[in-house]
Amino acid sequence: MGTDPIEVATKQAVKQKFAQLVAFMKKTRNLSLGFLYGHSIVLYRVGLAFFVVAGLSSCGNLASSGLSGTGLKFGANVTPIRQIKAEQKNQATVYIQGKVEKQAPLMKQWAYQIDDTTGKIWVVTNQKSLPEGSEVVFKGKVRYRSIPLAGKELGEIYLEEE
Repeated sequence: MGTDPIEVATKQAVKQKFAQLVAFMKKTRNLSLGFLYGHSIVLYRVGLAFFVVAGLSSCGNLASSGLSGTGLKFGANVTPIRQIKAEQKNQATVYIQGKVEKQAPLMKQWAYQIDDTTGKIWVVTNQKSLPEGSEVVFKGKVRYRSIPLAGKELGEIYLEEE
């Protein structure tokens, strides 16, 4: 079972930022700062570490950035596919992220089945030939196509890319 290269790159970036923080703290160890006169340098370091961590976490949600082990997310507004429901109004706009599993050419568009480990959904788009297995992000409107057959509802939820 291979490791996701995006997850590895994210973890490496976090390690690099931490190494930069440690290097900066080592440089400031012997620095004489007038505003810290009479105060402990430890207090300064704790405060600096707090502001660095707060700054890094404000750039994005750490739980959704791949550090939780559930996959990389580009932002907090990415909707897990399992949360997209058939009763949502046709005007709901969502962002989804996942891997292309299947593709189907349509008359003037393409349809791609996207899997984000919480579920699968078809996306109708003008983008051509996205390779299977590629990681993608789509912004689209939730649509529902009703298909009544023999007294059963076999309708399907899909996204129409904006």
